[in-house]
Amino acid sequence: MCGQCGFVFFINAAAAVAALIEDSSGRLLLTRRAKEPMKGKLDLPGGFVDPGESAEQALEREITEELNLDIDKKTFFVSQPNTYEYAGITYFTLDLAFLCRILSFDGMHTDEEIDGVEFLFPDEIDLDEIGLASIRKIVSLYLTSKKAP
Repeated sequence: MCGQCGFVFFINAAAAVAALIEDSSGRLLLTRRAKEPMKGKLDLPGGFVDPGESAEQALEREITEELNLDIDKKTFFVSQPNTYEYAGITYFTLDLAFLCRILSFDGMHTDEEIDGVEFLFPDEIDLDEIGLASIRKIVSLYLTSKKAP
């Protein structure tokens, strides 16, 4: 609160989306970050929700922009809070993860935010290679759900 004018500034979380996409062999699609923060580390495709956009709309937009893929079906999986350091500023985010089905990976290509794509079986995923804490937790929960009966 400003002591002079009384203005109250609320520090709210920015919404972001992440896609858990499996191929027909059960491998999870992970990306390599091309930019900071966490350049070179594994990530899930996704990004920030724009003003006036639903999480589902943002998810579809981000997957089209980043990978040139169309989502056939999406189901909310879990959310995780995070902090995102960019240009010396800490942003608070709430990352909303969705299980997504893609009918075809034909024509897939990445934009400038992604340095590469890796399809990994659950037992091949090294959580320490995942850069952002919220994404690491989301993938950990996904891996646990794959082991559940």
